[in-house]
Amino acid sequence: MMSLNLQDCEFITSAVRSDQYPKHRFPEVALVGRSNVGKSSLINALVNRKRLAQVSGQPGRTQTLNFYRVDRLVLVDLPGYGYAKVSQSVKARWQGMIEDYLVKRKNLAGLLMVVDIRHQPTADDILMADWIVNMNFPAWVVATKSDKISRTRQKSQLDAIMGMLNLPGFVFSAATKIGRDNLIAVLNQLVGNK
Repeated sequence: MMSLNLQDCEFITSAVRSDQYPKHRFPEVALVGRSNVGKSSLINALVNRKRLAQVSGQPGRTQTLNFYRVDRLVLVDLPGYGYAKVSQSVKARWQGMIEDYLVKRKNLAGLLMVVDIRHQPTADDILMADWIVNMNFPAWVVATKSDKISRTRQKSQLDAIMGMLNLPGFVFSAATKIGRDNLIAVLNQLVGNK
């Protein structure tokens, strides 16, 4: 199995409807998680670029499905769920967009459930994880922002998160690149599975 060429990457498109999804033959890996947990930063850290994916300190900035090709894999950055400062109609639109993609996209090969290691999973996280398990998708928890807590606490936090979400996982930091090798291994495995 050949390893992904992480330098061969590009932003493809943003979409809000299935007829706007890019047409290609590559497997896709969706990044799901609450707003502001570091999904866009994870993409940038993976490919060693500062601005492939737009990063904002303001939660709720990703409002479309953003498709990024990394060699022969496409990462799909989904809007964050659980963000309180948007209207119910916007939340409903995002939820519909996310569900439509996850249920109907034939290219979908797996999911990365991105969580902030400093916080316990929310009811929304648990609901999403239950859905992922019930759909039998290959999925991993990526516990981001691990540089913000001690190494001792990282293991206990990760164990608690994986236990609550019933998914395997690993710690990650976009700042220090901890967990980047695990991320690459998971993505290579998913490319090999398709």
